[in-house]
Amino acid sequence: MLKDITLGQYFPVDSVIHKLDPRFKIINTLLFIMMLFAGNHAVNLVIGAVFVILVQGLSKIPFQMGIKSIKPIFPVLVFTAILNLVFIDTGETLWSWKFLKITEGGLQTSAFMIGRIILLIIGSSMLTYTTSPILLTDAIESLLSPLKKVKFPVHEMAMMMSIALRFIPTLIEETDKIMAAQKARGAMLDNGKLLDRVKAMIPILIPLFVSAFRRAEELATAMECRCYQGGEGRTRLRELKATWKDYCSLTVCGLFLLLIMILNSIISY
Repeated sequence: MLKDITLGQYFPVDSVIHKLDPRFKIINTLLFIMMLFAGNHAVNLVIGAVFVILVQGLSKIPFQMGIKSIKPIFPVLVFTAILNLVFIDTGETLWSWKFLKITEGGLQTSAFMIGRIILLIIGSSMLTYTTSPILLTDAIESLLSPLKKVKFPVHEMAMMMSIALRFIPTLIEETDKIMAAQKARGAMLDNGKLLDRVKAMIPILIPLFVSAFRRAEELATAMECRCYQGGEGRTRLRELKATWKDYCSLTVCGLFLLLIMILNSIISY
């Protein structure tokens, strides 16, 4: 299961999406999220799915990566589906037993929410799949640069977010190694009752926290040895420059969002 977590990973591929300005990719991701939440009709999911397939095809990222990103959130999908099935009782009753009842409205809402979450995870993951942590940091700092006028620590905030994303795959790999070591010593991590499984996680969490703090200290020491002083007066190897391709991508995302809003208004009317 841990190997299926792809959050924060970057896949260097020569594609059109990889070459886009990271600032525009962040804005396009926000527009994509707005597409999914612009209405509660199936048209949102259909157009959102077309958008995700288009972007993933242009990025040359294997479609299997999208499936792998869904596996870790499968319990969340099941929990969401159960909540909608149980608590939404609109429409015709399809099944009932004592106080439990599954209705047509609950089934439709459950399917819609699951589809929305799946598209949200796959679509937003494309941002980290196609953008290196360094470029992502520069893009976040550039977009938040107006806040520097009110003395907001923009560079530090962007750096922390980038480091957090960068260390997610590292911590996942470290957790996998610790679990393998504990199993080799006879630890029963996958057997027993729920309480027993929770107790079995303690020998994993303690070394994981120790490793995380050790890595953080090593990183801080390395940055101090290189005389890192933050964003003031700092130059970059690559300056962010927007091209016509970036504006085209923004236009396409805007048209997708506009299409969804128009169709939602027509359906509602």
